Amino acid sequence: MSDVLDPQLVLGAYAVGVFPMADSRDADGVYWVEPRRRAILPLDGFHLSKSLRKTIAADRFRVTADTAFADMIQLCAQSVPGRPETWINPGIERAFLTLHAMGFAHSIECWDGDRLVGGLYGLALGRAFFGESMVSRERDASKVALAWLVARLRAGGFDLLDCQFQTDHLSSLGAVEIGRAAYVSLLSAALTGVVGPAAGAASLGAPSSSAAGDFFRLDRATPSPAPAPDTTVVSGPVVGKDIVQLLVQTS
Repeated sequence: MSDVLDPQLVLGAYAVGVFPMADSRDADGVYWVEPRRRAILPLDGFHLSKSLRKTIAADRFRVTADTAFADMIQLCAQSVPGRPETWINPGIERAFLTLHAMGFAHSIECWDGDRLVGGLYGLALGRAFFGESMVSRERDASKVALAWLVARLRAGGFDLLDCQFQTDHLSSLGAVEIGRAAYVSLLSAALTGVVGPAAGAASLGAPSSSAAGDFFRLDRATPSPAPAPDTTVVSGPVVGKDIVQLLVQTS
């Protein structure tokens, strides 16, 4: 099979609840997955433990968004003890690099000095974010990245964080499992006005619809006067204490 994966095909697949995986890092092709049970993390249900709260508030890691997407996907694709194989093959990697250039794929990076020590990447479509992979090379790095992602999605008006498959790690952070029908219903609502017959096929060309979530809303300063009470934003550069404040509002 060819390792060429059309980014438009990938977008269309996610819009109907399907995503690609490969058997190994060196696999030539991909297969398409639609789990019967889907893990999602409700954006108002992130479990912020006391220890994680302290780690985030103390800015243990320097956290960035979309500054090292290629490095992040490569880090996620690396073999590590206990996980000798990965499902991210060159075809998936190339497709997501293109989707990143198109404005759909994003990463959250955690740094210790100048060393990338963890983070995650995924795909934003409409008001849904599809988490693809997360990684830690230092303790709690992936948890911190996920916390920053949840805060960013809440600030940007997203409705759905898809985690694909449930794990003990995700469950400890608030992820729950739902059936296929319930997931499709949530996905359809998150894509309303962005993807589908009403929005037109061209809506997959760029994430610019006013009905779409804004991945970078968190980064923009709050203008005066103050925003409406239900609008979650911060002023100036975002730091860990801002993230904690956003999360504890409903956690």
